Amino acid sequence: MAIVAAGALVLSGCTSGTDDEDPTTPDSQETESDSEDASAPPADSEDSTTDAPDGDAAGGDTAKPDLGEITTKEGNIFYSVGADEWAGLNTATAATNSVYNSVVSSRLASSFWYYGTDGTVYPDEDFGTYEVTSEDPLTVEYTISDQAVWEDGTQITYNDFLLEWVAQNPESVFGPAPEDDEDFVPAFDNVATDWGTYVPDGPQGELDGKTFTITYPDPYPDYELTVGGAFPSHVAAEAAGMTPEEMVTAIQDADVEALQALGEQWNTIWLSPDATLPDPMIAQSSGPYTIDAAAGAEWRTGEYITLGPNDVYWGPPPATSNLTFRFAEPQTHVQSLSNGDLNIIEPQATIDTVQQIEALGDSVTMETGNDMTFEHLDYNFAEGSPFAEDAGGLAAREAFAYCVPRQQIVDNLIKPINEEAVVMNAREVFPFQPGYEEYVGTIYDGRYDEVNLEEAQAKFEESGLEQGTEIRIGYGAGNQRRTSEVSLIKASCDQVGFEITDAAAPGLGDVLSSGDWEIALFAWAGSGTVTGSSFWYEIDNPGGNFGGWVNEPADTAWQVISTTLDEDAQQEQLTIIETEAWNDLHSIPLFAHPGVIAFDSSLNNVIHNASQTGVAWNAEQWVRAD
Repeated sequence: MAIVAAGALVLSGCTSGTDDEDPTTPDSQETESDSEDASAPPADSEDSTTDAPDGDAAGGDTAKPDLGEITTKEGNIFYSVGADEWAGLNTATAATNSVYNSVVSSRLASSFWYYGTDGTVYPDEDFGTYEVTSEDPLTVEYTISDQAVWEDGTQITYNDFLLEWVAQNPESVFGPAPEDDEDFVPAFDNVATDWGTYVPDGPQGELDGKTFTITYPDPYPDYELTVGGAFPSHVAAEAAGMTPEEMVTAIQDADVEALQALGEQWNTIWLSPDATLPDPMIAQSSGPYTIDAAAGAEWRTGEYITLGPNDVYWGPPPATSNLTFRFAEPQTHVQSLSNGDLNIIEPQATIDTVQQIEALGDSVTMETGNDMTFEHLDYNFAEGSPFAEDAGGLAAREAFAYCVPRQQIVDNLIKPINEEAVVMNAREVFPFQPGYEEYVGTIYDGRYDEVNLEEAQAKFEESGLEQGTEIRIGYGAGNQRRTSEVSLIKASCDQVGFEITDAAAPGLGDVLSSGDWEIALFAWAGSGTVTGSSFWYEIDNPGGNFGGWVNEPADTAWQVISTTLDEDAQQEQLTIIETEAWNDLHSIPLFAHPGVIAFDSSLNNVIHNASQTGVAWNAEQWVRAD
């Protein structure tokens, strides 16, 4: 799953083999996927680290390679994320925010920035530039390239970004959502909220202008990620019966009635529910590829969608003329790579999968690396759970933490793939990032590193729970590695007094939102953001804090982080959050996911990316060697 907005955590179900991934993302994040699992939840996809890993950890150079002058080569390259059909150009709605959709739509779009291989944010100066013009208040000026146009030749302008802002339902326009109206529906069905939340006055610019400015009432450390790409606003305006000028005026004047009509179009006009190629003059591209049939695009329901080169794209042309995304079940990907139905795959890194790829010989190249995705166990704090404060409470959570065989899980399931793998003891910094050991030393004393059944049994007795208390571990069905993790936990924790039950069910997103579990097993995937994981901890945030953890010091610390550019202050507050997360047992981190990509050895420029964007981050550069 992959959140489309900025760079928050996204659920990561981690699929491969018979894994079944769920491509939904938490709708409060603005951006996400079960990334390894697909973010993208979350969408199952993720990370909100404060420091980016070094280049070597992520696989060498971190930015897109400079290929020099490019002449598009006729050909077709085949890739697959999974079996789900593409839903349409707009991947920012609650129903379409997934890696399956974003991986295609991202090829049809340009943005002010992109994630490098280590999660570092790189400006895309072919699209435009941005600079901080004031730090008090924080003010950023954006300039769109004079050459940047939509497929019909319409200039990409301030209008498009004004629509992008209002589509996030800012309270300054629509007012606060009524807390007592369960049937309330916002004007725009948008999972993204950051721009609408942190920039209440919206972008300031002129009609059809190529520049605009945004001002933050409070400093915002992830300001670079606030503004990315946009949709063709002139298309939405026309569909709503407006001229571009009327649309801009309606937004600037907060004409809610007119914006409701605009929202209806934004919610639907760029979707493709009938699984056929949309009109390219409606689903207009601003990227290197197009869905125009005249350029070779094609959609075969249940099979694949092929993109063609966008002749009006002003940036570097695609290295290969056509790019095809097959709708193929993950368990078929290795075999499809072997027989040529797929040219590039990014499977879950399991022992069996790696061995199967190695058996294909020199015709296939396999690369491994660290992913910014991490596995963890989340407690359920809801009433009725044995871990809730009115039941077993902290003592019960400690009993479980003491019996979880984290080292055995890493030794048995991860080290055969990555011999450098370690038990992960942080949630906001990865083991392969600079300063990890020092950071862990400030937040955690190592008490749960090894299984301690004696201490676990003592804590179980202290909790007052009955022998045989059932602990259902919920996760997305079809994930063999997680099934093995649960088996190892059961073998250990059943000795303490718990009765561990494998509660796998279809659809990770559905599992998490149901709350029908005592422990949730999943992963977050993401990139090097500062505030991107706050929703995982925040009180009353069901979009990420699925277990309902309540911790005032951590909540206050996130509020401080979100409003300061002082890196020392951010680190100080992050230490408070992680210390609280360990002392109160918000969750139990397990390990950072190993990453694997495999591809036809005749291909060039296939590069592993540790962030939630995955291997397709530079798909427009893929090409077969001469």
